Amino acid sequence: MRMLVTKVSRAKLYVEDTLISSISEGYIVYLGIKDTDSEDLVDKCVKKLIKLRIFHDENDKLNLSIDKSKHQVLVVSQFTLYGDASNNNRPSFTKAAKPEISKPLYELFVQKLMNEGIETQTGIFGAHMVIDATYVGPFNLMYEVGD
Repeated sequence: MRMLVTKVSRAKLYVEDTLISSISEGYIVYLGIKDTDSEDLVDKCVKKLIKLRIFHDENDKLNLSIDKSKHQVLVVSQFTLYGDASNNNRPSFTKAAKPEISKPLYELFVQKLMNEGIETQTGIFGAHMVIDATYVGPFNLMYEVGD
């Protein structure tokens, strides 16, 4: 399972020109699920995301984790995180989980974030989405767990 965590000051997600989700300061989490991933990896990713210290403190050090009272998360299912273009110019996505595996794990990830008290928005699983975001830093962090 892979998470690309991106700090934003705001983000809006559209499907077919319709606003689906909107967040203020926080993260966009692009979540990639591999064909061998399982529920225990969801727990590890949620715990890591909540504990990541990638917000600046009063001394401008990256010491603060997500603040439930002021930060929000937009979770976007992103099978392309498992794209492999090492052998040709057109990426292969054979390691990305099929929807029957990835959708329940994606939904579980979102539910567990909400259970932790994190205000969480989503896209629409499998839809073509347009994201309008203001990136902070920019700060992007890739986290991977599993084989």
